[in-house]
Amino acid sequence: MSESVGRVLGTEDATPLSFWVGVGPEAYAQLDDVLTTERQVPGVGTVRISGVVTSVRSRHEGAQFDSDVFDIAGGLLPAQVQEAAEVTVTRVEPEVFVPPRPGAEVQRASGEDRDRALYFDGMARQVPLGFSRDGQPVFLNPDFLDGTRGAHVSISGISGVATKTSFATWMLYSLLHSGALGAEAANTKALIFNVKGEDLLLLDHDNTKIDETVRDSYRRLGMEPGAFKSVEVLAPPREGDSNGVPDVACRSTGVDAFYWTLAEFCQLNLLPFVFADGDDDRQQYTMVVHQVAARLRKEARPKDNGAISVDGRLLTSYRDLVDLICERLADDETRTEWAGSAIGLGTVNAFIRRLIASGRDIGRLIRGDLPPRGAALSSDAQVTVVDLHNLPDRAQRFVVGVVLRSEFERKEKAGTARPLQFVVLDELNKYAPREGTSPIKDILLDIAERGRSLGVILIGAQQTASEVERRIASNSAIRVVGRLDAAEATRPEYGFLTQAQRMRVLMAKPGTMFVAQPELPVPLVVNFPFPAWATRPAEAGSAPAATARSVTAKVDPFDLAGDDEDDIPF
Repeated sequence: MSESVGRVLGTEDATPLSFWVGVGPEAYAQLDDVLTTERQVPGVGTVRISGVVTSVRSRHEGAQFDSDVFDIAGGLLPAQVQEAAEVTVTRVEPEVFVPPRPGAEVQRASGEDRDRALYFDGMARQVPLGFSRDGQPVFLNPDFLDGTRGAHVSISGISGVATKTSFATWMLYSLLHSGALGAEAANTKALIFNVKGEDLLLLDHDNTKIDETVRDSYRRLGMEPGAFKSVEVLAPPREGDSNGVPDVACRSTGVDAFYWTLAEFCQLNLLPFVFADGDDDRQQYTMVVHQVAARLRKEARPKDNGAISVDGRLLTSYRDLVDLICERLADDETRTEWAGSAIGLGTVNAFIRRLIASGRDIGRLIRGDLPPRGAALSSDAQVTVVDLHNLPDRAQRFVVGVVLRSEFERKEKAGTARPLQFVVLDELNKYAPREGTSPIKDILLDIAERGRSLGVILIGAQQTASEVERRIASNSAIRVVGRLDAAEATRPEYGFLTQAQRMRVLMAKPGTMFVAQPELPVPLVVNFPFPAWATRPAEAGSAPAATARSVTAKVDPFDLAGDDEDDIPF
């Protein structure tokens, strides 16, 4: 049953888009409450006007001076405390945009009235986002997430406080487990780049720290709490390890090393991603980069274990390749072939300096001593986590650029948007900055502008949306904000927030997000549940059986231990 809150004020202007409500003496209104009122319009009938409380105030009526508050509190002056709430209109039914009449009763919306006010009733499918301040569920329309009517998500907030990555993984979990995708959820894939710590490497481990209250919150949203069921972790090889053992400390199963062979490096034209800084593309030596890459693609001959041969010279490591390129560029006879005829010696030397410096960062990722491992994401796992946190910045950029290009090209060749491929990338302002160009930025722009039609959905997170390429931000149908810095909150990129919300994001607690979706003119404040999967080793339950099987499945049961030349004993 709807609860009366008060009446439309007559001392403030009421418009079709916003109005003020005088709160009754026995009632209250808080930020984010959903209120509704009605008006009789001649020739139309009843018009229902609903909205969200975006500001609340309280004052003494009858006081003239600031000091009057003390006399009023002491009973010496007559005055009345009056509260009022500003309501920003979200829905008018039918769409006859007239203001509510002063004195009209205003009620707190509940049940079907609340669903209509927030457009939940028009969502054929619903993705649970969490709970509003009144403890009721909040939903997202997946049509704006899966490419049906829009795509891509932008999440902004202060690092370590805004819980951007936690919300991104929660959104994925809700999308895959709520039934919003139907049977399609089984084939939907997610690619997550882990850039900080090992928090995202335990998504398939149950969280042992959650209590019955957390479990109940999942069930209220229509889901059972638990870890992600199908996860593979890819990590870089350990520094100096000749066997390619993955550099991971928190788990030993369900994890594999990623790397590229020298042959793949040359054949797939990966050299430009070594120079993936935004500043690099503004330098003249980028012409040398593309010339050298073309030369390697033409002259490199694949050998065993991913090694290559160039002019009869065997190369088995990235350092060998760097040395060869430097020799060719330093030689007057071969420089023109490798760098181009119009390139000056200073430009060539600038390229050489950057290439040599890349050796210590990229070396363990480009191998000529290990067999090819196939496509970077050859696993059938639903969620693939690519761990970058142990890599220096240049190596992180290389991996992000190469993997994104590979996945985007794979979807282009498939020629169909299904199954969907979600990509979760933190520090988006580093990979797609507002200024400058780079190979990674070009790929991210392609995903933002054409990914929807190909089924590639970007969930990008960043500390400052004001520093991200505008076209990427503008193509994000869903915008999410956690706690922000005061200076950042005033930027025009957050114009979708109300004035009160711009102040509230300065004090938002972890787990509280402001979510804007196209159907609603006001962002909704959401508190999402504590993760039901482990976010650190201290919370992790035992390894799931699937990851243990993944280890034994790689062992050939007919492979005999000992000397390969021993006779078979039967």
